[in-house]
Amino acid sequence: MKSQFKLISKCIFFPKQGILAVGDLHIGYESMLRLQGIFLPFNQLETTKTELENIINKIRATSKLKKIVLLGDIKHHFAFEKSEIFELRNFLKFLEKFLPKKDIIMIQGNHDKFTLKDYTLRESYIEDDIAFFHGHETPKGIFDNKKIKTCVMGHIHPSVMLKDKTQIKREKYKAFFIGKFKSKKLIIVPSFIPLIEGSEIRDFHHPGKDKEFTIIKNTQFGNFDVFLVGKNKVYNFGKFKNLKR
Repeated sequence: MKSQFKLISKCIFFPKQGILAVGDLHIGYESMLRLQGIFLPFNQLETTKTELENIINKIRATSKLKKIVLLGDIKHHFAFEKSEIFELRNFLKFLEKFLPKKDIIMIQGNHDKFTLKDYTLRESYIEDDIAFFHGHETPKGIFDNKKIKTCVMGHIHPSVMLKDKTQIKREKYKAFFIGKFKSKKLIIVPSFIPLIEGSEIRDFHHPGKDKEFTIIKNTQFGNFDVFLVGKNKVYNFGKFKNLKR
């Protein structure tokens, strides 16, 4: 069985399974900035909800949405933070407008040190030949399971910096990275958080840097295909190793 998917804005959708996977939300990042004395004319939670609702409506116009998988780092603080939990409950209640609780799958990321009534944090989620997990650790049995053909993760917050010919103007874009890893197709989803673009993947790529940060080594991104997230479209930029530096 070949897993077919669509890249829709910052999310990935599997039409056959009806699964929408959403990368790192980091709900509460804005409140962390406020605690540090940084105030922005921005509402992270409402912007996140608006963006996601637009994506869901786009999917439902042509397909059936059956499940939403949150790929970990759903909230930002490593420890318990009351206002952050309130925002998380608000967000989950928003998702329940579209699907019942049982169809909202929460993967535990390295930031997710919490428990919620009626919701279970999972190490991974498998449906058909697709496995979903966060990416900071290798889920048990995933890469030994021959039935699994496609793996979907977040965690890295991949982005790519583009430069003009003068090397003066620079702009960073969130990106999907798709390639072969341990005999599986590995899809790395960009972060959904609207406040930051993510980690410049060229920096992360350098050998020896952040070696234990994720399950994939820094030197293994060269043959991955890069898909940049534009305003209204996702663009295929070819192999990462062929991008101009």
